[in-house]
Amino acid sequence: MKGGVNMLNYKRYHKNPVVNYPEREWPNKEIEKAPVWCSVDLRDGNQALIDPMVVDEKIEFFQFLVNMGFKEIEIGFPAASQIEFDFLRQLIDRKLIPDDVCVQVLTQCREELIDRTFEAIEGCKQAVVHIYNSTSTLQRDVVFNMDRKQIIDIAIKGTKMVKERAAKFAGKIILEYSPESFTGTELDFALDICTAVQETWGATKENPIIINLPSTVEMNTPNVYADQIEWMNKHFENRESIILSIHPHNDRGTGVAAAELAMLAGADRVEGTLFGNGERTGNVDILNIAYNMFSQGIDPELKIERVNDIIEIYERCVKMPIHPRHPYAGKLVFTAFSGSHQDAINKGVSAMRERNNPYWEVPYLPIDPADIGREYEPIVRINSQSGKGGVAFVMDTYFGFKLPKGMHKEFANIIQELSETQGEVSPEQIMEKFKENYLECKEPIHFKKLRVEELSEETMSQFATAVEVVYTDHGVEKSFSAKGNGPIDAVQRGLQEKLGVKIKVLDYEEHALQSGANSQAAAYIHMLDADEGTVTYGVGVSSNITRASVRAIFSAVNRLGLGKR
Repeated sequence: MKGGVNMLNYKRYHKNPVVNYPEREWPNKEIEKAPVWCSVDLRDGNQALIDPMVVDEKIEFFQFLVNMGFKEIEIGFPAASQIEFDFLRQLIDRKLIPDDVCVQVLTQCREELIDRTFEAIEGCKQAVVHIYNSTSTLQRDVVFNMDRKQIIDIAIKGTKMVKERAAKFAGKIILEYSPESFTGTELDFALDICTAVQETWGATKENPIIINLPSTVEMNTPNVYADQIEWMNKHFENRESIILSIHPHNDRGTGVAAAELAMLAGADRVEGTLFGNGERTGNVDILNIAYNMFSQGIDPELKIERVNDIIEIYERCVKMPIHPRHPYAGKLVFTAFSGSHQDAINKGVSAMRERNNPYWEVPYLPIDPADIGREYEPIVRINSQSGKGGVAFVMDTYFGFKLPKGMHKEFANIIQELSETQGEVSPEQIMEKFKENYLECKEPIHFKKLRVEELSEETMSQFATAVEVVYTDHGVEKSFSAKGNGPIDAVQRGLQEKLGVKIKVLDYEEHALQSGANSQAAAYIHMLDADEGTVTYGVGVSSNITRASVRAIFSAVNRLGLGKR
């Protein structure tokens, strides 16, 4: 304790080394195309589940990955697990692997495991055999107690064993080698061991090897990983014979950033999982990267336009929920509670429509939710922190009522009172309050019937319109006749006389609610009570615009309390 504050024992930890690489070029580059995607959901993702998938679930998940457009899928460690062995056999025996899809299997550099792996892939037209051994300084010291040469020998022996069996295999074998814990490995040693594997395999431009450089444990900032990848990329011999792959994890919470910077640094291929499932904090989230590319106008080359379908099968098979703040897929990511955000979204959508802008440009929304199968409806959510713009947006988007700007605050105040009592307010509740306060505000003065007559030029003097109105006043039927410069003016004059009040229509707006033969119109009246100096809005709806306007007048009269005097 110091000064009453607990002190973290940060001195137990030391900084991981950075790369002295001033000639780096990746900061000046841009991502221009999708990498080769390799899903490791069925291996790295599945092994990290509390309740791993059974064979039927794995088959369903595999087929979904295929339908999404993955051409490379790591299906597991068949030599280490009977379930994974049986799963692979079912894929092969039932001919569930399309010709353009390559399955990937993981194995350590041990002869009995490699033999079992080739037994598992028998009959497969093409497969990636993925071998690995740990190369980091720490693991060489405390786990294996081996020097550099001994670690390289393991990788070379594993490569030779795969090469011998590949020569007898009926299908095509692609070798993938990973120096596990690459980020904790000296770069010169990482290059030496990868080169040794590359040369032992005999990689060529026509038959390349996959060199996978994993951030098995995220140890530093993403720029350091990018430096490591670019350094390797620049120092490889016969670079055209190598597919440079990355396999980031998310221990520091920067897996996506590390992957994107590594792609700038020269990575051709990305291994990851849907929604970042995997050991500890997870693998890099392929969907996050893909949607990021999409948001920049780059084809991610995956079928990700229906994110809700991806969520459904993921949550069902993996048995883990998607975080509500997950980029693109979370329930709350296309919502705004803040009033200023809601207002900006409302204005942005309106401006884009008015200008017929071919590009999506809306504040606070990097992409159109509809483009990935989400709906506009959840964009604005109303709570005590929301403002007038959000309520107006809901009324427009959900129900087609385009409230006059002056009405936004008046109605928002009504919803604010409700939200302070109960928290978030649903669109349906907002509409109920709108009906209660405007559309159904019919007492004590209740409009019943209207007849309008346009006066002839010979008789009209200064007035052009005559009206006859039937209404009830506290349940008693009454009527009046009046003249004015149009139906609204005439009804206003008639009500003034009958009720003995002074009112003035300050503004009037109308619009169609829906198209078609049964379309209705909404009318908004902004009315002043000249005696009290108070103002309010009234709203009316009808298939006849004149009747809608008269209903709006009566709504405003009742809201001002004029019928109670």
